[in-house]
Amino acid sequence: MLDALIASTICVFAKLVTGVRALWVGCGPDDKRRVYFANHRSHGDFVLIWASLPGSLRARTRPVAGSDYWLKGGMRRYIINRVFRGVLIDRNAGRDADPIGVMAGVLGGGESLILFPEGTRNLGDDLLPFKSGLFFLAQARPEVELVPVWIENLGRAMPKGSLIPIPLLCTLTFGQPLDRVADEPKEAFLQRARAALLALAPEQD
Repeated sequence: MLDALIASTICVFAKLVTGVRALWVGCGPDDKRRVYFANHRSHGDFVLIWASLPGSLRARTRPVAGSDYWLKGGMRRYIINRVFRGVLIDRNAGRDADPIGVMAGVLGGGESLILFPEGTRNLGDDLLPFKSGLFFLAQARPEVELVPVWIENLGRAMPKGSLIPIPLLCTLTFGQPLDRVADEPKEAFLQRARAALLALAPEQD
């Protein structure tokens, strides 16, 4: 009960402070298994995507996050595990668990994921090269939709090191699910996924 109350409070707070608008331009908020893959500017990115989903989708959508950050301190650990039910990935080279297997297992159980294929926060205006995880996850679960989501302004609303967002209008643009191409090489897939995400970014003056 407490977990649900905190989740609801975070949703209201995130929407109120950022004034977030969710634009579904390439698909709708449908009841399908999906991987929402987005650009990564702050630790609040997945919160905004999660909060912008309808309640029925939010209940079965889990963010993928780095355990090295979220397991530091009791409060972070509680929020990521109990409130967001995050899928924690060990980003160290000597990790024991298979991260693709873990994420594919979540999708196989009927839930969706929020994923940041850059692998780390990007403080620039462009996209970093995508890590290979999205490609291998797409291979492991070809039946799951891959939906690009461009996050605009959250990097300025929550600059690095901030705990509370600065009031600033943020926009999420949900694009068209990525088409699947049979026997597509990894690099071609990652370039195509990156281009699909960049296509949602607003034009710069």
